[in-house]
Amino acid sequence: MAYNYYPPFYQQQYYPMQNQQQTGASTGTGITWVQGETAAKAYPVAAGQSVLLMDSEDSLMYIKSTDQSGMPQPLRIFEYKERTATKSEPAVATSRTEDFISRKEFEEFKNDIQKTIKNMEEAEG
Repeated sequence: MAYNYYPPFYQQQYYPMQNQQQTGASTGTGITWVQGETAAKAYPVAAGQSVLLMDSEDSLMYIKSTDQSGMPQPLRIFEYKERTATKSEPAVATSRTEDFISRKEFEEFKNDIQKTIKNMEEAEG
């Protein structure tokens, strides 16, 4: 006779399955890779959520979103390219030097205007 006795305090433990991705591949960095636009469209997204998907075959990124009821929104597709550090661009566009006058030229212009005003006042009075 087989003796199967489990003590009354023993209960079978239930461990729910962890969230696992059903399609696509994720690295330890949190980047989710998919193979092309078709795989991005097929990627499951929970209701009311958005996910960034990187294309492993092209320089594309996808943002897939669903509304609160789980209805998929249009897939947003972005291209990305590497930016090289050839030369740093100034934040403000530089103006041409011929658009400015020197201090000496300004003083000459100011003195000329003052003389013109003085001559006009003398002519009137």
